[in-house]
Amino acid sequence: MSFRIGRLVPEKTALLICDIQERFKPLIHKMPHVIRTAQLMVQSANVLKMPVLVTEQYPKAFGKTVSEISTSLPSTDTHVFEKTLFSMATPEFQSALKSYSNVKSVIIAGLETHVCVLQTALDLLESGYEVHILGDGVSSQDTQDRHYALERLKSSGAFLTTSESALFMLLNSSQNPSFKAISNLVKDYKADIRKHPEDLLP
Repeated sequence: MSFRIGRLVPEKTALLICDIQERFKPLIHKMPHVIRTAQLMVQSANVLKMPVLVTEQYPKAFGKTVSEISTSLPSTDTHVFEKTLFSMATPEFQSALKSYSNVKSVIIAGLETHVCVLQTALDLLESGYEVHILGDGVSSQDTQDRHYALERLKSSGAFLTTSESALFMLLNSSQNPSFKAISNLVKDYKADIRKHPEDLLP
């Protein structure tokens, strides 16, 4: 079996936003940090021209994707799916993802780490994708659930990373034409999260 190093390049990567919905705002541990990280990634995907796939778990009960994210979604190459399956990998989702035949890697932010994020990652790993989980972009109601889910994801072959690490890997070089735009987005993100250190994920 070949050794995977988890290299990220924009042309081969999709961003997945899993169930970051209004109803969960008061329930999820450090939810403001999750939302701001997902917003950063959505804005960056727009700059880097990466496809964005979003799911909403039974929105009739849990509401739509939070406005901080939905208003930042790119106007093209964005797909939003309603679901009742815990995994994002519904038939409709899988069809949309497969339509990007060049995509070999996915970056996941969302909720909850130990349920929908975990099951999505396992489904996509089984399908042959490289899966990157944003440690600063996933959470659960209980910290113990999040902790053990991240351990499980790592042992199953997912790569654990952060938004900044993933973005600068996607850029690869300061000579990248998108470097300044992404750097400014990261700078704004850091300034925002430093205003509320109590909301930071560990």
